[in-house]
Amino acid sequence: MADQTYDDSRQQRMRRNMRKKPEKLVPQNQEVVRPTSGRLNFISTLDKPLIAIVSLLAVIGAMMVFSTTFDWSNATRGSATAIFVEDHLRNVGFGIVGLVIFTVIDYRFWKQFAIWLLLITIGALIAVLLFGDDTFGARRSLIGGRFQPGELAEFTIVVYMAAWLGSKNTKVDSFLFGFIPFAMVVGCITYLITLQPDLSSAAVIVMTASIMYFLAGANFLHLAAILGLGGSIGVVLVQGLGYAQTRIADYTAGLIDPTRANYHTQQAIIAFLKGGWTGAGLGQSTQKFGALPAPHTDSIFAIIGEELGVLGASFVVLLFVAFAIRGFQIARNARDPFGALLCIGFTSWVIIQALLNIAVMTALVPSTGVPLPFISFGGSSLLVLMIGVGLMLSVQRIANLRQSTSERRNASANYDRGWGNRRARLSGTSDRRSPLEQR
Repeated sequence: MADQTYDDSRQQRMRRNMRKKPEKLVPQNQEVVRPTSGRLNFISTLDKPLIAIVSLLAVIGAMMVFSTTFDWSNATRGSATAIFVEDHLRNVGFGIVGLVIFTVIDYRFWKQFAIWLLLITIGALIAVLLFGDDTFGARRSLIGGRFQPGELAEFTIVVYMAAWLGSKNTKVDSFLFGFIPFAMVVGCITYLITLQPDLSSAAVIVMTASIMYFLAGANFLHLAAILGLGGSIGVVLVQGLGYAQTRIADYTAGLIDPTRANYHTQQAIIAFLKGGWTGAGLGQSTQKFGALPAPHTDSIFAIIGEELGVLGASFVVLLFVAFAIRGFQIARNARDPFGALLCIGFTSWVIIQALLNIAVMTALVPSTGVPLPFISFGGSSLLVLMIGVGLMLSVQRIANLRQSTSERRNASANYDRGWGNRRARLSGTSDRRSPLEQR
């Protein structure tokens, strides 16, 4: 009888000890993280650094567009603010609407329209050759200069390449299924653009697409072949276009003697010299009054140098550097290849344009007609740029939402493991019989 009582008390102690063991899974000094039920709101999912960078560029662009157009606007429309308010602010408004729409909608939704966007772009490039506005011997715009299919082509090549190269079925490193389709698509687009002629846009498209192709996993030999082929075609085109030969001749002459550079380059250098380190003051440029051609578009960086000085121009350059860094960071955080390639493509496109524009204004490369992104005057350019930023923000939004969902799941699992069932996490503990009971 005494033995039976001793066995019963021993069994009870063993059961109590076994029930207490799961409590050790949560340290005594560690606070248990309880899962939150609410999702992130729209504002918290946005990428604040990218928005700040683009906003600063757009504000600087608005100031410089007004500074470079008030005299022209007063002469043509009788009001110093007409072009700025009626045209530029309208373009900014359309751009903001496009940015918001493409930010809200999941970027993956647009992947299914990539092929249709490519076909529409090819149709627009053919239409501009047939019905486009003839300006200085070139046909680059439709609808009275309001729409430039070349700008749409730069946007389209990024979206289409991201969709195609990011597809699971694409054999990027294959010659037959990778190199040939890439060369055909890029070659078709650039050929139609060079017929306008617009060599600068064609060069931007080739460089942007090549960067995306390389980062998607292209064969090095295939990439070298593309660069060699592109360079050879460029040389042939330059030989056949008189204005291109003149620009290259002026550029090489300017390298030896700056006074022999072309008129555009000389006036840009004068603008920077007048600006000095701190600039002549906002609105105080004299080069914009007839000396610099297209001061509100291609030459706007020279006006920045004259009015805001080297310091102001350097700040603009730093903003583009920050844009590049943030763009590639978002690409790294993307949840799928399509999103990553979208961010890589749009970031490369913006930086290539900025580099070419700044290099032309500082006499580092021959003159080309490339606008300064987010700053130069132009409706179609600003609209596609803002839409591109909207797609990048959408990529980051989806990444943030996925990360938030994952964190909530982990927090929920930790909460359940610590407190949800304090007896069942050791497999079979409550149902296991002790050796004494088995006897």
